Amino acid sequence: MKKYFFLIAISLFVITSLRAQKIDTLSITLENVKYPYPVKFLPISIEGQDIKMAYMDVAPSKAANGKTAILFHGKNFGGYYWTNVIKALTDIGYRVIVPDQIGFGKSSKPYIHYSFHQMAAWNKKLLDTLGIQKTVVLGHSMGGMLATRFALLYPDKTEKLLLENPIGLEDYKTFVPYVNTAQQYQTELKSSAESIRKYYQSSYFTLWKPEYEYLVSIAGGVTFSADYPRWAKVAAMTFTMIYEQPVVYEFQNLKVPTVLFIGKEDKTIVGKGLLTPDQQVLHGQYKFLGKQTAAKIPGAKLIEFEACGHIPHIEIPTEFLVALTGSL
Repeated sequence: MKKYFFLIAISLFVITSLRAQKIDTLSITLENVKYPYPVKFLPISIEGQDIKMAYMDVAPSKAANGKTAILFHGKNFGGYYWTNVIKALTDIGYRVIVPDQIGFGKSSKPYIHYSFHQMAAWNKKLLDTLGIQKTVVLGHSMGGMLATRFALLYPDKTEKLLLENPIGLEDYKTFVPYVNTAQQYQTELKSSAESIRKYYQSSYFTLWKPEYEYLVSIAGGVTFSADYPRWAKVAAMTFTMIYEQPVVYEFQNLKVPTVLFIGKEDKTIVGKGLLTPDQQVLHGQYKFLGKQTAAKIPGAKLIEFEACGHIPHIEIPTEFLVALTGSL
């Protein structure tokens, strides 16, 4: 009997180890994560470092309409989660550019000063390098903050601004307690696949489905890497960027056609864990924030989705893609 239980224990240990080993194969530049289209790299020199920015450049699958769209991902993601959006846009004739921002996805993870101004400039450089004069800009979550900054800096480059559940609709530093980058780094180091899954389940979706697991396998997989401390440090740096560089006061300065796509059940707050439950209910309420933000942007159009959280293009793909392509 003892031998029987010993064999069971050994089997469970082996299975667990194999699972961990499988996850551990993810590097912090996601070399072994397959993206939906070929990935290229733009060389960049910054603060004495030579780095590279990953991107996909996807040609129209149907008759080209001569237009381009660029997609800016959220903080916890990379270009890999845009697959259905890329297909929908290329099917109606768009050329689609999908960068992994510096510090994210397959791009370099340098220790530098991160800023939305600098990120916007890198994306302009990418477009200029590709010979693209004007583009539709779609930004999700943190990508919405970046897209807003891009449109403010380069209105002549921005044909239309599309914001999908952007963060930064509030000034987090006015109600979230300050933590410095070193403190946030310690928090990031504690992340695990399980804690990430729990966060995604409670914060991003109204109902968790098995098909969302690939998001956890990527974001959680890097926590097993020997280089994870670098990933965590960069994640802390970009947390500070979001906290210290609000765009909420400049929405009224936008001069390009703008559409907001808002899942009304979204309750995202950057730094939510630093708030009490009573404080949390006072903020991150996108059913109100969407309307408030649309009212600030001259001529903005608001499209709201019922029973949808932070990532409409994944949670309600058909409804979102109909709204997206209809807005173009």
